[in-house]
Parts: sequence; C-alpha cells; structure tokens
Amino acid sequence: MPETLLEARPDINADLTADSIRQEDLQTEEMLVNMGPQHPSTHGVLRVVLRTDGEMVLEAVPHIGYLHRCAEKIGENVAPYQYIPYTDRMDYLAGMNDNLAFALACEKLAGLEVTPRATLIRVIFAELNRIASHLVSIGTYGLDIGAFTPFLYCFREREMILDLFESACGARLTYSYITIGGVTHDVPERFIDVTSEFLDYFEPKIEEYNQLLSHNHIFVKRTSNIGVISPEDAISWGLTGPVLRGSGIRWDLRKSQPDLGYDQFEFDVPVGEGIKGQVGDCWDRYYVRVLEMYQSVRILRQALAKLKDTPGETLDKRGKTLKLPAGEIYYELENPRGQLGFLVQGNGGAIPARVKARGPSFCNLSITSHLCTNVLLADVAAIIGSIDVVMGEVDR
Repeated sequence: MPETLLEARPDINADLTADSIRQEDLQTEEMLVNMGPQHPSTHGVLRVVLRTDGEMVLEAVPHIGYLHRCAEKIGENVAPYQYIPYTDRMDYLAGMNDNLAFALACEKLAGLEVTPRATLIRVIFAELNRIASHLVSIGTYGLDIGAFTPFLYCFREREMILDLFESACGARLTYSYITIGGVTHDVPERFIDVTSEFLDYFEPKIEEYNQLLSHNHIFVKRTSNIGVISPEDAISWGLTGPVLRGSGIRWDLRKSQPDLGYDQFEFDVPVGEGIKGQVGDCWDRYYVRVLEMYQSVRILRQALAKLKDTPGETLDKRGKTLKLPAGEIYYELENPRGQLGFLVQGNGGAIPARVKARGPSFCNLSITSHLCTNVLLADVAAIIGSIDVVMGEVDR
C-alpha cells in the first residue's frame, strides 16, 4: 500500500514543487475592509478604511465627521456662560476638564479672578474626572484586547466618582458645574470626608487592575512592541497627553506651565519606560494612564486638605454678564487625553467673535495611518485603543 500521497498519485508530483506552492497556492489579493463606523473597538463612530493583504494591514485611513455638531460655530452665537454645556459634549468622558478649559480662557481674556476656594474645588473635580476618564480608557482597552472582567472592575470605581459628581451638581455625565467665575455650587457638607474615604478605598484597587490586566501575559503579548511611537514621531505629529508621555517625553502642562496652583502640589509625571517592550508601545501608553491615577490621588489628598482651611465664595456672578474685551486669547489645559486648547476672540460684546477648540483626540488620531502600516489586522484594535480617542471631541 502506498505510504504517501505522492506515491499514490505520481502524476501530481510536478504540481507540488516548492516554487509552484509559493507562486500559486499562497498568492493573496488586496482587500478594502471598513472598520466602523459602528465597531466596538473604534471607541465611537469612527470609520477606518483598511487596505489588507491577507491578515496584514498595508494602510489605514481614518474617516471622521459622523458626530459633527457645529460646536465651535455655536460658541460664536451664545454668551460664554451659555456655551459651557456644549463643552461637556466634546470630550464627554471628561466634561469637568472641558468646562474648566473654556472657563479659564474666557476669564483670562476678561481679567476675571476666581476665589481660592473655587480654584481648589476646580482642581479636585478636574482630578476626579481624570481618574474617571482613565478608568473608562483602561476598562474598554481590556475589552478591545478580549478581557471583559477589568471593564467591570473599572466601572465599579467610576460609579463612585460619578456619585460624588452627582452630590455636587446633580449630573453624572454632562455637568456644566465648572462655569465662568468659579463653580455653580459649593461642595456638599460631607464631601471632603466622603471623597477622602473613596481615595482610601480606591488607591489599593489600582494594584488589582495591574494584577488583573497590566501584567496579564496575554495582554502584554497583545500590546508590547506594538504600535511603537518614537519620541521624534510623537513630537512631529503633535501628540500630547499620555500618548506623548508614553513615548518617554516628560511633558505635562500641570508641571511645565502650572496654573490653578498646581505648582503647590507634589506629584510626578509618569512616562513610558519600555518595561514590557520597546519605549512608546501600546503597553507604555496604557500604563502611563494607570500611573497617572496614582498621581491624581496624591493631588486630591493635598487639595482636600487645603479646602478644609479655605473658606469663601465659590462663584463670581459677574460671569453671567461677562463682556469679552476686544482681543483674543489661546489657552491650553492638560485634559486626560492631552492638551485641550480654546481660542476665544472678543469684540467688546457679550458674545465671542470667534471660538476655536484644539482637541487632543483629534491631533492624537492623526498618527493612526502612520502606526497601522504593515501590522496584523488584530493589532489595529490594540493601536487605536491605546490612543484613547473620544469622537465627540474629534468631530466637534
């Protein structure tokens, strides 16, 4: 009895040579694949057109605009305090930070001073929102890679932060709490104690996330040495926030251009160090956000201690009747996703002549085509997830 196929069928021997297998049987054709605009790994209504050759992605072109709502044009038709709710809808995972950036731009243009107590409250809510935003980023990034449990853990703690927000302003997603002239209300009576209790509970949980996800062997394999951004590329593409710091560049506006009294707080600026692979890979960008939560806890403890001894009003009511002088200002703040900037141009009236936003997600997304070249199809989700875009801020 013949032992092999070739012995049984000598007539097909000529068709099974090494050359014929390489040139004929293994040939593939390029194909265009639409990833999105409704796709669980695009973090919103983002469409990425992938040109693939088998499992390899040769080119990735992001298509945006599905969530465009004329946010900047609206800013040129309402008074500054009326525009605050629209900033919530840009980066809807960091509404407090967006409120703050626009409020500060208008206040600095008009020369409006905010009380020390209101400034401390702003810092507290900005850092709480930074943690809440990073929890969404970390949890959903686990989902992108295929890990479901970390998502539940992260949202468990995020709900507690939203409870704190709700106790102060009644809202859990779009807050309009930080406004022109300060904050709309003072914090509730037991807010400082409740927030301190939350921080005591939350800080050990970060190590749980590390054990569950950060150092998970499969997660590390899927993210280390993938989507590497060199420091030179990070600067050339105008990247900011954890995406920039993930490439080893220690640049954070809270340190380099401190405002809101950040120079009075002790905290560090984490950067990517190539612990699991190459500096600037997907794992580094993810882990910078984990480490930033530790630093936000440090800032919050110091701010809460200062708030106890800082009485006073929390809102200057002149914010509602604010008239912007002729001139313009561009002001940037360190948002959870990077540098969020607002250009506001006044003409002496109550309504700005020009409002323009510089969204960090929009700029960070620009490197997608550069990163998603000659990578595996499965790596595209890991790369886009590590950039952590919010499409409301990209499209505006």
